[in-house]
Amino acid sequence: MRRAPDERSPFLGVPSWRERTAVARALRTETVGGLVLLAAALAALIWANSPWSESYSSVRDAHFGIGALGLDLSVGHWAADGLLTVFFLVAGIELKRELVAGELRTPAAAALPVVAAVCGMAVPAVLYVAVARTGGGSLSGWAVPMATDIAFALAVLAVLSTHLPSAMRAFLLTLAVVDDLGAILVIALFFTSDLNLLALGGAVGGLVLFYALQRLRVRGWWWYVPLGIAIWALTYNGGVHATVAGVAMGLILRATPDDDTGGRKPEQTSPGARTEHLLRPFSAGVAVPLFALFAAGVSVSVSSMGEVFTRPEPLGVIAGLVVGKIVGIFAGTYLAVRFTRARLNPDLAWADVFALAALAGIGFTVSLLIGELAFPDPAQAEHIKAAVLAGSVIAALLAVLLVKRRDRIYRRLFEEENRDDDLDGIPDIYQREPDGAA
Repeated sequence: MRRAPDERSPFLGVPSWRERTAVARALRTETVGGLVLLAAALAALIWANSPWSESYSSVRDAHFGIGALGLDLSVGHWAADGLLTVFFLVAGIELKRELVAGELRTPAAAALPVVAAVCGMAVPAVLYVAVARTGGGSLSGWAVPMATDIAFALAVLAVLSTHLPSAMRAFLLTLAVVDDLGAILVIALFFTSDLNLLALGGAVGGLVLFYALQRLRVRGWWWYVPLGIAIWALTYNGGVHATVAGVAMGLILRATPDDDTGGRKPEQTSPGARTEHLLRPFSAGVAVPLFALFAAGVSVSVSSMGEVFTRPEPLGVIAGLVVGKIVGIFAGTYLAVRFTRARLNPDLAWADVFALAALAGIGFTVSLLIGELAFPDPAQAEHIKAAVLAGSVIAALLAVLLVKRRDRIYRRLFEEENRDDDLDGIPDIYQREPDGAA
């Protein structure tokens, strides 16, 4: 049944079957990866605070690579500059899919999650600056509390055995996708070292070639893997954080299968979807946890944790993650609904948006990365890392209380969405409502 012209579209309503399937597939891998991420972060904390803490530092700081190519890096830098490039490559593919076929494909549909995400990045940054300036601290860490860690958030939900409705999960994923884009723009614009224009020119040339190969429908990993590695190395040597190369290549990959293949067999899936299918398990289960293993190992003591809650910089990070995210996302969502034609799903309440905003305050992976870039001094970086850990834990605990309080409603909606009486593999809700079908 077609919606009447004056009827307002539901916010946090049931997504289309195609969108729900894509989101569920992505979140399933991220949830498993998030549990591995939690284990890696816990292992890092235990190792860094054990009698073998010196071995942790030795392994993290050990160097290897090809010095002649400017790639003689420590293990920690390989994790941050190398492995996280895979994470951002997957994020770029995900963003491209959202722009082409997902929630961001039309300005009207994209307005609400984009406004919520932008406010959820801006308010934490402003709050950090306010706290740091008031305490006479450095303003360098303004970008640290901006990011949301979707894997960490989903791991918290998995531990709780909580079944959020698909629309809430999709909204959380869209927030994280826009957050990732914002984070990579911040890294590219504000955290670059001395630029090597020759190397950057080579990286741009490589991206142009990558784009041409995609437009010409050239297939075969043997073209793209060596080219991708070359683009990554040139970007790193060009003075721009290497993860930017990952997002750029992800955005270039085609997100829709090609029917017109010049006489060849039509594509069943797009190059972006195939690449994401191959790399997402590695990104979520290996790359991000290994980065966490070598980034989350901070010394925890009464005195060090006391400094986290008294020094202006780490206190600003905690305030940004816990308070800034909630205020930014909730206010942005409310204003977008208030001034657009969207309306809140009648089965849900604004308390559910508040719970999602609290869950988005879990900013682990990208926050740790930006913290390392913003504070090159190891002593300062340790405090910032501890603040990211503390803020994420506080946000997670708050989200747990809010989500569990509404768990009965979420379970009822989840069961209704997944009811399949005719056992055809498609929930009945999509067959009763033609507008919801793909």
